[in-house]
Amino acid sequence: MKRVVITGMGTISACGIGADALWTAARDGRSGVRQTLFPALKRQVVLEAAPIADADYETALSAANPRFQDRVSAIAQLAAGEAIAQAGLGVADFGDRCAVSIGAGFGGAQTMDENYHRLLAEGGSRKIDPMCVPKIMTNAPASWIAMKWGIKGPSYCISTACSSASQSIGLGAMLVASGTVDRCIAGGAEALLVPGVFASWEAMHVMTNDKCRPFSRNRTGMVLGDGAAMFVLESLESALARGSKILAEFAGYGTTNDAGDLLRPDRDGASRSMRMALEHGGLEPNQIGYVNAHGTGTIANDLNETLALRDVFGDRFAEILVSSTKPIHGHALGAGGALELLITLKALQEQIAPPTINFIDVDPKLGFEPVPNSAKPFSASAVLSNSFAFGGVNASVALKRYEA
Repeated sequence: MKRVVITGMGTISACGIGADALWTAARDGRSGVRQTLFPALKRQVVLEAAPIADADYETALSAANPRFQDRVSAIAQLAAGEAIAQAGLGVADFGDRCAVSIGAGFGGAQTMDENYHRLLAEGGSRKIDPMCVPKIMTNAPASWIAMKWGIKGPSYCISTACSSASQSIGLGAMLVASGTVDRCIAGGAEALLVPGVFASWEAMHVMTNDKCRPFSRNRTGMVLGDGAAMFVLESLESALARGSKILAEFAGYGTTNDAGDLLRPDRDGASRSMRMALEHGGLEPNQIGYVNAHGTGTIANDLNETLALRDVFGDRFAEILVSSTKPIHGHALGAGGALELLITLKALQEQIAPPTINFIDVDPKLGFEPVPNSAKPFSASAVLSNSFAFGGVNASVALKRYEA
């Protein structure tokens, strides 16, 4: 199997455009969460979310084709463009030796919401956008990225709720490691902060109407966000041949299914996912210095993940720095794992664990304190990022410093 490295990354989120904008916000504890009101909702209980700023959406749309693209495809292209530019890829680097693997949980939410509203508001008329279907389809971001850069190798769209991006990145790494392709553009995109989707999440009673406080005493739920993050995954041989700067090595990937409850997580599935990622990367638990947790801020997830982390790391759990960055960029569902992996990579590079902001105090049922409110330094060669999803889908990705 070939060694897989990361040579480029890009993103757009509530924290702004670009990898540096997201990383500095996460490191410094500056949240992109803000009051977000939907006039179409007659009664909105949850008042905060982490939307991409209107000006940043305009930047993404200015380089897109709005007649044929929902904004989820536009932000996916923008993030991919940053990653590709950083990797220094040219026309000859695409073709059939390059793949694309982009996760999305929902697809074209804005298009669907607007057209349903139009249909109902106009008394059942059929004045629907004729491009509705190609704009809504979940694989649209992957297809548009392939078309824009002439990527003619395998094209995938994994849609597994909150594990979509992590599984898509893991699949991309497997394609490169197996020699099927030389490189893969992989990541996730989500743009679902529209009235209908937001109201549906409100109805589940898992979103907080206070602050998102992962792992904290008195936590009351999650906060939704939009965003996209993309990576250039490449074989080590290809990266060295191109003289590309290597950001990190893709060390290991693990994914499991609980095969249990659709909504309630299972610690065994989560712990098996982490162990699989470590084993795949030839890593021992004591080599991990930082874990970017799934950490939604819900009662069930945070307890389950804490138990799973204790299962995996045992007595050393107290020494590992763990944080959730979702209070910074929101829970971007199908893009969440990609946003968090980007932050995890930067944490590895700078040896700084970003904080879990809004943390109040230790929950006695959890018995541990994540990195609280301010970043902490660490010294380690490897890091881990977790994504756990409805449907019982778990995914963990391990990165390590590149060594020749």
